[in-house]
Amino acid sequence: MTSVQGTAVDITTEDGVADAYLAHPADGLPHPGVLLYQDAYGPRPHLNAMADRLAAAGYTVLLPHVFYRHGRAPVFDLPDFIGPETRGALWEKIPAVMQSLTPELAMRDAGAYLQWMADSPLVADGPVALTGYCMGARLVLLTAGTYPDRVAAAAGFHGGRLATEAPDSPHLAAGNVTAEVYFGHADQDASMPPEQQQLLEETLTAAGVRHRCEVYPGAQHGYTQADTDAYDKEADERHWAALLDLLGRTF
Repeated sequence: MTSVQGTAVDITTEDGVADAYLAHPADGLPHPGVLLYQDAYGPRPHLNAMADRLAAAGYTVLLPHVFYRHGRAPVFDLPDFIGPETRGALWEKIPAVMQSLTPELAMRDAGAYLQWMADSPLVADGPVALTGYCMGARLVLLTAGTYPDRVAAAAGFHGGRLATEAPDSPHLAAGNVTAEVYFGHADQDASMPPEQQQLLEETLTAAGVRHRCEVYPGAQHGYTQADTDAYDKEADERHWAALLDLLGRTF
């Protein structure tokens, strides 16, 4: 593990300026790039720490604030720990903000994030990897399908609604994906039930995508997020092992 430098950066998009967190090895040299997509709560110290951990493993990590159209992060008044006593009030506000980020807008933004990384002297030349959590897993699959030449590896953890009957369901992007893909599903996750898991698996297989989808027994939606009561240490460490293994094979 190496020392890490973390800085705030701004990314110009077609619709404004997205605030973001950039973590990279402190040597100042170019390293393989990883675009990290947030969960619904948005950028905060825990997600910055996740970016730092990836950077310490030798990657340049960009964590954009995908809700930037609603203001700079944090959009929501987040407590230090998200549990039953605070979750209800948060989820009175979050759905409207999530729904405002349509796939079209999200992928327009993704192009800006990927271009910023391509232009950064801290990111090695060539395709980057993606990792995303909760809603971020949906953005991972959409981005991998929308920008296949820019994405070498894509991972999503405790994602929800990845394979639905909606006309813009993320799994429909599978036919364009050229990256190697990994998904770690939460066992106890009503937003990604077995029938959706099966449809995602079948779709990736039919499209010839190199992939692996696994179910983490007993894990809840949000199992990687240590600042919430959904956190599961065993499942989280399994996620880190799977993610670093994928990145190690890619770069």
